[in-house]
Amino acid sequence: MKNLLFAMAFLCVAESPAQTQPFPANKIYGNGLMASARNSQDAQTSYDTWKMNFVETCSNGRFRVKFDNSAQTVSEGIAYGMLLSAYKGDKTLFDGLWLYYKDNVNGNGVMNWKINGCSGTAGQNGATDAELDAALALIVADYQWASAGTINYKNDAKTLIAAIKNHEVEANTYVLKPGDQFGGSSITNPSYFSPAYYRAFGAYTNDSVFWNQVAAKAYTVINNNLTVNNAAGGLVSDWCEASGAYSSQAGQYANGGRNYQYDAARTPWRIAVDYLWYGTAEAKTYSKKSSDFVRVNLGGSANIKDGYSQNGSATGQWHNATFVGAFACAAMGGENQAHLDASYADLKNLNEPNSYFNHTLKTLYTFLLTGNFYLPLNATLSNDNFDIEKSTVTLFPNPSADRITISAPQQSTISVISPSGSVIHQQKTNSETTEINLANQASGVYFVKISNDEFKSITKKVILK
Repeated sequence: MKNLLFAMAFLCVAESPAQTQPFPANKIYGNGLMASARNSQDAQTSYDTWKMNFVETCSNGRFRVKFDNSAQTVSEGIAYGMLLSAYKGDKTLFDGLWLYYKDNVNGNGVMNWKINGCSGTAGQNGATDAELDAALALIVADYQWASAGTINYKNDAKTLIAAIKNHEVEANTYVLKPGDQFGGSSITNPSYFSPAYYRAFGAYTNDSVFWNQVAAKAYTVINNNLTVNNAAGGLVSDWCEASGAYSSQAGQYANGGRNYQYDAARTPWRIAVDYLWYGTAEAKTYSKKSSDFVRVNLGGSANIKDGYSQNGSATGQWHNATFVGAFACAAMGGENQAHLDASYADLKNLNEPNSYFNHTLKTLYTFLLTGNFYLPLNATLSNDNFDIEKSTVTLFPNPSADRITISAPQQSTISVISPSGSVIHQQKTNSETTEINLANQASGVYFVKISNDEFKSITKKVILK
């Protein structure tokens, strides 16, 4: 009996996938403030509630996320779940959500936006925010579990990113379309804009020139919208033209898409990520505007309502996580620690466990606020199939207490990348052996990237003790 139990335990261990970053990650971002009382247990608790209340098992290993109408699922919800489960390290759930997504794609390879239960299309064609979140989640999954298993996360991520580029970015303008079948300069949704993701997509697919243009256009549209409509703080409208003006095509949306309501409310979160991950100046400016609107104009997080005209007057009456949490994320770039701390506490104390949108977004916001929504290192490095044979490059000792010696061809460029994704050392080699001193760096997993002049590269992982 003991032998049988031992064998069963061994099989369980052997079948458990290796994971690069167990939860909690507890990252400290390279930019911005962190809440003094942040606690990854808050993220864990919110995740557990989200999973219990909104995840439903389908057949054949699939999972779905229940929408406001619990009999239906939207692509946005699947993608939110993919982000959460990837960062949480919940591989079984992640795989099941991604398989559900793929079961319901249209001819362009993007998920039909609304599904009845476990199958049956209720709303055709894509919603771009879902594709963006799903693609980033696949990159995180590739970082967490690599791509040698039954699902090749890397190939799937690249395929989805290509679909977004070809079908959900307007040709020649770099304006993000809100879906694969409509929109662009005539109508777009600023709350879909995810410039941090675009930078990650560019690095991951060696297509940074294109994706940096999409990121730049996002800020152009946002700033146009704020300027043209004389907006208070960072209160973008739900929908607009690329010019920033209100869109004549937004008549079917609440108030013609002219207010800062449930679409626009996600914008401060998405833009804050670009500041925290990359230190982008425009993201910093927007985050501070949004945070100061709450701190100064409203008198603090406790006074937030669920809707505003762009002039800053309240149109909503409820105080909920969708709005509070996004502004709390903005406060990470707002330069006022007391306000961030109060915003974090406000979000933590909101209890809306049965509200799909409010609680799902609360969980995502809390992951970011606690250092568990981070830029994965594989999105800072080239992922092409390398021409350089890995056997030509060696690195030792590994693990190391301080110094590493790299054997690589002369005239290679060596870059050392920290656990947070920052390049902390870079040099051109003038011999086949190069020693690098990392004695002043914190313990952790570092990546060493060796590139040649043709931009071919390989990477090695080194553990600093």
